Amino acid sequence: MAVDEVTLPQRSPNARWFAVIPVSLGIAVGSLLLFAWLAEVVLSESVVRSDENIRAFVHRFASPALTHAMRFMTNFGDWQIILCGTVILLGVLAYLRAFDYMKLVAITMTGGGILDGVLKDTFHRQRPDAFFVHQPTTYSFPSGHALISLCFYTLLAGIMSLQWNKWWQRMLTWMLATCAIATIGFSRIYLGVHWPSDVLAGYAAALMWMGAVRWVALKLYERQPLAAAPAPEHEIPTPEDPTPLEK
Repeated sequence: MAVDEVTLPQRSPNARWFAVIPVSLGIAVGSLLLFAWLAEVVLSESVVRSDENIRAFVHRFASPALTHAMRFMTNFGDWQIILCGTVILLGVLAYLRAFDYMKLVAITMTGGGILDGVLKDTFHRQRPDAFFVHQPTTYSFPSGHALISLCFYTLLAGIMSLQWNKWWQRMLTWMLATCAIATIGFSRIYLGVHWPSDVLAGYAAALMWMGAVRWVALKLYERQPLAAAPAPEHEIPTPEDPTPLEK
């Protein structure tokens, strides 16, 4: 074996990946208690006034061109688009036989959808009057577009950035993902279908959920036994060398 060659031990496939779903959801529920306390502050009268002021300020810059752009960008946070993107991503990962990534994508997006529904039904916040689109029928707090888009696009950026060798490729990937997430959140405020605090809460909830998934996934990964690494060549007896018993 050459001196500069290094053989790293590989971990065996994790058969308990889907245990991440209930455990991580449990962690997310614990975080939800903290989130509920924060929500009480966010939904206070002073914050509601701030929401109204921000909405009015953003609306001052409305124009047909900007409205068209925001109506286009907000589609990238729709459940239909995110679901389609998730299916395509799972298909690509299946073709590449990246099964651990497939499980991570399925767990993250499934849990994100559950979390969005639970939070909306918990707080029952009514939406503001929409400016340029039809009024959605679901509750307002938190923004599902913000929550789901942050989960999907950061997950996609994370998977892609691990494949790049150059730092500028990784930076560009994360910049594009960040711009997409921020634009989707801004579009919800501009179109008038969410209060600004809804968007911030959606981002916060997504970060809590993804942090829980990452923590549990790393713990499960660390507990996996290392596969037996091949013995270095200098420890493998050759026909000319005496065996340990002969010594």
